[in-house]
Amino acid sequence: MSKATASDDVREDGVIESVSGPVVTATDLQARMNDVVYVGTEGLMGEVIEIEGDITTIQVYEETSGVAPGEPVESTGAPLTVDLGPGMMDSIYDGVQRPLDVLESKMNSAYLDRGVDAPGIDLEKEWEFNPEVEAGDQVTAGDILGIVPETESIDHKVMVPPDSEGGEVVDVKSGEYTVDDTIVELDTGEEIRMRQEWPVREARPTSEKETPTEPLISGQRILDGLFPIAKGGTAAIPGPFGSGKTVTQHQLAKWADADIVVYVGCGERGNEMTEVIEDFPELEDPLTGNPLMDRTCLIANTSNMPVAARESCVYTGITIAEYFRDMGYDVALMADSTSRWAEAMREISSRLEEMPGEEGYPAYLAARLAQFYERAGYYQNKNGTEGSVSVIGAVSPPGGDFSEPVTQNTLRIVKTFWALDADLAERRHFPAINWNESYSLYRDQLDPWFEENVSEDWAEQRQWAIDTLDEEAELQEIVQLVGKDALPDDQQLTLEVARYLREAWLQQNAFHPTDTYCEPEKTYGILGAIKTLNDEAFDALDAGVPVEEITDIDNAPRLNRIGVQEDYNEFIEELEADITEELREKY
Repeated sequence: MSKATASDDVREDGVIESVSGPVVTATDLQARMNDVVYVGTEGLMGEVIEIEGDITTIQVYEETSGVAPGEPVESTGAPLTVDLGPGMMDSIYDGVQRPLDVLESKMNSAYLDRGVDAPGIDLEKEWEFNPEVEAGDQVTAGDILGIVPETESIDHKVMVPPDSEGGEVVDVKSGEYTVDDTIVELDTGEEIRMRQEWPVREARPTSEKETPTEPLISGQRILDGLFPIAKGGTAAIPGPFGSGKTVTQHQLAKWADADIVVYVGCGERGNEMTEVIEDFPELEDPLTGNPLMDRTCLIANTSNMPVAARESCVYTGITIAEYFRDMGYDVALMADSTSRWAEAMREISSRLEEMPGEEGYPAYLAARLAQFYERAGYYQNKNGTEGSVSVIGAVSPPGGDFSEPVTQNTLRIVKTFWALDADLAERRHFPAINWNESYSLYRDQLDPWFEENVSEDWAEQRQWAIDTLDEEAELQEIVQLVGKDALPDDQQLTLEVARYLREAWLQQNAFHPTDTYCEPEKTYGILGAIKTLNDEAFDALDAGVPVEEITDIDNAPRLNRIGVQEDYNEFIEELEADITEELREKY
């Protein structure tokens, strides 16, 4: 019973009355809401989701074909929990934290039998525990007891469980132990192990939630430059099929400057998760030079897996993220996609015959989304450290319709909106984020960080870019009616500058070894070079140079090559000088 904090006296409590897909009803079951139960003779894991009189309704996390009325149901008496401890990094789990590689080796097959289970972390492997406390020290809930070098990139900090009353350390071990061995004993008689368990639907406690002031650097120019997200912030990436939601999330998982990445594949196609599983072990972590998987935990619940486990997988992911946050780490959680999660809720709700809300989604859709995103944040932890959980959720609106319920309810909650555009994707403009529809409510609180660490005029340069792109959007409507040549010279010049903003700055090649990641200094440098072109071009226009001669200069197209330059500072400096010289020679 690795997924429930259960006692050993699990007993046969009830019998199945009916089976409807993943929803099973049972009678005579002594259980509480959200308790984990084992259903049928095969012991399929499920969770109590409704109790009405003597009838208990259970959502089963596995395929239920062949399960028949009259079979037994066993209750554990405890809610769905996850195993927390050394061994979670470099792991791949399903939606209820069963390690897929362990199950595969058990079955000798990639296809898993029903009822198969395994602990979320290896209970037999020994880890080197290096204590940080001594006998006689007073410890309370959340305090760090010692360090376990889990991977080359991550030191796992063993903490006093959040529900512990604490006390004085009587005995502390040092050396190699399993996660179930006692490593610290308190004068209260409490024995603390490296392994913790925590219910997934309950947020782990903290001291205080603070306003985030540091950006989560993504390495994507359009995100860092125009629509930044804070460490501890929330973001949504809605977009139609093929617009680049998954690639954008992959880029964030690879390059975001978080200490830990938790990637939740929620109901996505199997080939996309296969790409993640195959790519990540091969990728080098830009922060440490070690494999990226050394600081990554993957939760794979693909579209062909049981729908009920999909409903729980985001909770599994956020609980793991909170655990590492409690150690003082910055964690980035990618949920791809929350629409599939909402569809799982809709299916379960319809089988429960609940009153449907808009488009058949349950009436509590908004509340569930808010509960999930609310667990993100920048926190003061119980042990005095600071940590953050940043949540970035992809949304897959049918037909790209942003007015559908999941997108609209998500927009009411998150503070960063990266709107993917099918038209941009068709024009091969990637990332296909529409700069006219997207926004970030973190800009003002993050500007001081950018001004201190990148450039004092960061906000000013960004505002110039926004104004130019806004003006281009207005001018394009006129161009569609009367053509570009009918515009005044200054407006034609604005369109040309905006074209370089789109092509040289907002476009980025995720598959180019250099352009795939762009540090904030380079993002600022490219924008500065385009601003130099703008200023010099308008000076030339004011001096009487025809607009055709200005837009036809030889050096301007070199702006599109800055992104692929490794030594970009020298390239930008030389390019700005060449553009200035070429334009000034014309008057």
